[in-house]
Amino acid sequence: MLLDTLKAVLSVYGPTGYENQVAECIKSLLSGRADSMRTDVMGNLIVEKKGQAGGKTIMFSAHMDHIGLVVTDIEDTGYLRVTNVGGVSVNSMRCRHVVFGNGVHGVAVCQPTKGEEAGMQHLFIDIGAQDKAEAEKMVRLGDTCVFAPDCFPLGQHRWASPAMDDRCACALLAELMMEIENPVNTIVAVFSVQEEVGLRGASTAAYQVAPDMGVGIDVTAWGDTPEVKLPAVKLGAGAAIKFMDRSMVATPCVRDALIAAAEKAGAAYQREVLPFGGTDGAAIQHSRGGVPAGTLSIPCRYVHSACETIDMRDMESGLAILKEFVNAIY
Repeated sequence: MLLDTLKAVLSVYGPTGYENQVAECIKSLLSGRADSMRTDVMGNLIVEKKGQAGGKTIMFSAHMDHIGLVVTDIEDTGYLRVTNVGGVSVNSMRCRHVVFGNGVHGVAVCQPTKGEEAGMQHLFIDIGAQDKAEAEKMVRLGDTCVFAPDCFPLGQHRWASPAMDDRCACALLAELMMEIENPVNTIVAVFSVQEEVGLRGASTAAYQVAPDMGVGIDVTAWGDTPEVKLPAVKLGAGAAIKFMDRSMVATPCVRDALIAAAEKAGAAYQREVLPFGGTDGAAIQHSRGGVPAGTLSIPCRYVHSACETIDMRDMESGLAILKEFVNAIY
């Protein structure tokens, strides 16, 4: 089930640069379900399911990495100084439970600023150490922490968790690979690394794969909470088909093919115009001499927080769209 797959990939530690545990989780889910699986030098997991003679090669990319904080210094008092890996705001980190890859837990805290605007330099992590010597036995410079896993339901259809960006898309892509049989087109599913610091994994993967067409799968922002009206996207109204964001203008033929797939599948969908942000779709589009590319988005409230929230009806809509899309004739 899609929800079970989502919970599995949400439970795994995987900040930017340390995505290997997420890749192993996805490999176990897809064992025996693909024609090939490999991990490249960047750490991208590249999974292929061959299509029929005369079909195209379509690359999908969903990123495995999750925003985090990296240790930059350990004070004599045992507190950890940190800086962000990806788009972390101080406000989102105030008194938040965090966890390191070795299992050490901590609390991220913003010190009093005495009239200054709070910045990353004011953030520290308390891991319960009495002094620097004790802290160094628990955590080292360069270690990275993330919001501690905490997946919980909100009402009938919605789920909140850290790392929904972009593990919900990883779950969607994994489920597509599990469910689709004998596709018309060859499907190359890339579970990419280092998206949060500049679409790095998808860029190298797209160069290797050299697809005929590409689709990024990611979350998008929301416009359905008090005083937040843009983008004009709502949870529960269907997956969103991107027209543009800060990184790309979707190639019209890909965008229109996604819309046609949604309509043929009878799946609810929304049109997305995002005035900021970027996705792996842009990395595919910019590869080599250029690749026709678009993006399918899952609406997500409170992005880059400990409680990123999605609606499973949008996930089901996205899966229906992708299943129809991969079997169209291009």
